[in-house]
Amino acid sequence: MRMDLHCHTEVSHDCRTAMRDIPAWMLRTNTRVLAITDHDQHRAGPELQRMVRDMGLDDRLSIIPGEEITTSEGELIGLFLQERIPPKLTPEETVREIRAQGGLVLLQHGFDPLKRYRLRPAATERIADQIDIVETFNSRLSRHHWNRVAATWAKAHGNLPVCAGSDAHTLRDIGEAWVETPFRLVHRPADLLAALREGEVAGVWTHPVYAYGRKQWRTFNGQFRRD
Repeated sequence: MRMDLHCHTEVSHDCRTAMRDIPAWMLRTNTRVLAITDHDQHRAGPELQRMVRDMGLDDRLSIIPGEEITTSEGELIGLFLQERIPPKLTPEETVREIRAQGGLVLLQHGFDPLKRYRLRPAATERIADQIDIVETFNSRLSRHHWNRVAATWAKAHGNLPVCAGSDAHTLRDIGEAWVETPFRLVHRPADLLAALREGEVAGVWTHPVYAYGRKQWRTFNGQFRRD
């Protein structure tokens, strides 16, 4: 199966992907584990979990409720969250909030200097010993080089678990970055960490200028037809 740990839905201010369309696309792309990480919002993850359960697909698909949280020094992702974490806390406070909910701290696109909301380097080093997972393949970085930098950093900081994230802002982007791993249901942090240890990171990198144009086209086209 494939796991994509960085994805947005219609709950994010900059995305129009309808939650109801996601389960079928997951099956189509063999993306059996998907983390919902909307910008400073949490509700889509639990809602999509309920949709999957109501569709009778909870033995085939796993949804991880998460949030891409805007800290005072850039963004962090929290996974397996029970409730929304407010923005503008310090990175250290944000980590404490994630931990208090039993969640995992994921460092995403943290090394691309052209990512406006990346976690600042000084903050990254301050919380380095509290990061659980490093995103080493993001489909939307300015250069694929920064994915390699992230992989090197993860290895240098205790060989941390690594993952991939499509950073999808349209339905068809979901699953463009993935961890390939043997099938399992993922309900708890321990399940995810075990799957990552057995997995291989892969994906399709898209130049951000092209990705932006494609997003606009897919958003426009999606108003007139369903995938």
